[in-house]
Amino acid sequence: MFARFSIVTRGLSLAALFACGQAAALEFPLPPPGEDVVGQVHTLTARYEDTFADIGTANDLGYLELIAANPGVDPWLPKPGTEIVLPTRFILPPGPREGIVINLAEYRLYYYPKGQNVVRTYAIGIGREGWGSPVAVTKITGKIPNPTWTPPASIKAEHAADGDPLPNVVPAGPDNPLGPFKFTLGLPGYLIHGSNKKFGIGMRTSHGCFRLYNDSVLELARLVPVGTPVRIMNEPYKFGISGGKVYLEAHTPLDAQGDPSAEDKHTAVINALLKRQDLAEHLQMDWDVVRDVVTAEDGLPVEIGAPTVAGAVAQ
Repeated sequence: MFARFSIVTRGLSLAALFACGQAAALEFPLPPPGEDVVGQVHTLTARYEDTFADIGTANDLGYLELIAANPGVDPWLPKPGTEIVLPTRFILPPGPREGIVINLAEYRLYYYPKGQNVVRTYAIGIGREGWGSPVAVTKITGKIPNPTWTPPASIKAEHAADGDPLPNVVPAGPDNPLGPFKFTLGLPGYLIHGSNKKFGIGMRTSHGCFRLYNDSVLELARLVPVGTPVRIMNEPYKFGISGGKVYLEAHTPLDAQGDPSAEDKHTAVINALLKRQDLAEHLQMDWDVVRDVVTAEDGLPVEIGAPTVAGAVAQ
């Protein structure tokens, strides 16, 4: 049986993290060619009144990814002394490592700064039921600090029906749902922006836009130029190589509308593997472990096998 975690760092406390203020973004050196895994899994020991919302804010992790990595733990009141897994090890998304890559199924954004051998990754909120975020290739078309918000008619009607009418324009400030900064995209009606609520990052809560923690969007505002390519995908199953071993990372699949998918998961994971032609033809897998990973959907990279000798040569 393969090891569940390859690297785990223990002994962190939430108090120590908060003492330093908002946690730094998750930044990792890019792995060498032919390798796909970055970061390492950490744990921290919960104290009384710690919540997943607090832990997520301190570590740039989303609510649902913390729940997935910690099955059975109460996200609103973990028992003091509970070991909380921080899912901070990732298989990089498939495709070119350039610009911004958003993986909807993962509730996560990756940014590859041009000319730097690093990747930064951020938790995001995506479109909720009936307002799914798109799969598309686009680019950053504008950068706007302290944005105002002009609610579209559809959102105004929704709020009015709920007895919560919206003004024609919401001014910049702490009550603005776009937060302190927004990026416009070459997709009309869709933005990457901050939020006036920390709860909802890493969940399906938006009207299709991509929400970040405010510290995260302000950091990206300093780093990301206009014209940066943006690739939005929906890949619940990511395969990758690290140290001569093959890993699988599984998330709950979402359909084209952003809702939990009814597609057969085992067929979907095979289709995801077939996209990795460098692995599909030369991989010796433990299918029992693959089934366990697909069932768990905990977002943690798990060793599932190794390339055969032929596959190693092909690399």
